Amino acid sequence: MVLLRRNLTISNEIIKSLNKNPSLGIGIIRSISSLKVVWKKDTRLDEAIEKDKRYKQCARVVKEVLNEPGQVIPLRYLEKRRERLRLTFKAKSFIDMNPSLFEIYYDRIKPKSDLVQFIRPTSRLRAFLDQEQRIYAENEPFLVSKLCKLLMMAKDKVISADKLVHVKRDFGFPNDFLVSLVQKYPNYFRLKGNSFLELVSWNPDFAKSTIELRAEEETLKTGVRVRPNFNVKLPSGFFLRNEMREWTRDWLEQDYISPYQDVSHLDQASKEMEKRTVGVVHELLSLSLLKRVPVPTLGKFCDEFRFSNAFSTVFTRHSGIFYLSLKGGIKTAVLREAYKNDELVVRDPLLAIKDKFLRLLEDGWQERKDRLKLQREQVQKDRDLLLAGKSNEPIEPLCD
Repeated sequence: MVLLRRNLTISNEIIKSLNKNPSLGIGIIRSISSLKVVWKKDTRLDEAIEKDKRYKQCARVVKEVLNEPGQVIPLRYLEKRRERLRLTFKAKSFIDMNPSLFEIYYDRIKPKSDLVQFIRPTSRLRAFLDQEQRIYAENEPFLVSKLCKLLMMAKDKVISADKLVHVKRDFGFPNDFLVSLVQKYPNYFRLKGNSFLELVSWNPDFAKSTIELRAEEETLKTGVRVRPNFNVKLPSGFFLRNEMREWTRDWLEQDYISPYQDVSHLDQASKEMEKRTVGVVHELLSLSLLKRVPVPTLGKFCDEFRFSNAFSTVFTRHSGIFYLSLKGGIKTAVLREAYKNDELVVRDPLLAIKDKFLRLLEDGWQERKDRLKLQREQVQKDRDLLLAGKSNEPIEPLCD
């Protein structure tokens, strides 16, 4: 007989603290909204967000240029878009600092106008873009399953096409996914009036969450049945109040509700709906490229995923599952279990694109660093020669 046991990933800290004081399990039943948890900064997870800052800035500028006709743009036009692109320095300085991305050439905006500076992608950037397309092609089945999963979790299995385009980079979809994926797989997807993307057929193989797959894997390894549940790990130095520990223990003991399960019968304010909401958010973050998504981005899908208006409180109430980063003035939901310090534990295969782009940037940065070093050395040599020349000049007497 296969034994049933609680998920090994349930927080030991919570269970131990309750066992020391069993009376915590008996008392006033608290409503979800009355439970308050103090936010605590996680420096390592903030660092994970901060170190992507320069990469994202470069990616924004590349996207801007590639969206232009002919993939070229007058430099002064790019300069006018600095604020929107969040560039804190002149566009010309950006081009100089990232020599692997763009090259400057002269052309006319109009046939009879004066020559002005334009920028266009370097051959190295174009080679990267070819590699990017190959990686997308190699991972096409994975991309299809990811898009299916998003639709399978949604109410009525339909999501606004505009919203999906808005989050395409968060989930690793190619720019043209509405053409390259949707039109190629009519057995899975259908565009309704170019406004909504609808799931055509349900694939049961896709209807298993990361948590359910993990429980199945642990069951196979141990021979003991593990029920699906959340991996709760309180950050160092973080403590829950008694009533919160009690509520968390009871909440973890409830059956896991799959994000792919129909919950139209559940009350929005129930504990069951809270567990389902956490499950959906967990699955969304698991499907995301970096296992983190800005909270305002998730908030755009409140209707599709049946989130309440106060859904963002789950990030602080379940601090052992999520971390709410305030880095850069943007609230970002981070999946704790996906990180060890500031590094991802399991990497999305589509992150190979980011890795290649970073190598392209780093090659350019090193190239610029070496060039500046040579320039400094040449300036020093010229200065030394000048000083040596002056020291060898004959000294004329002041008087005969």
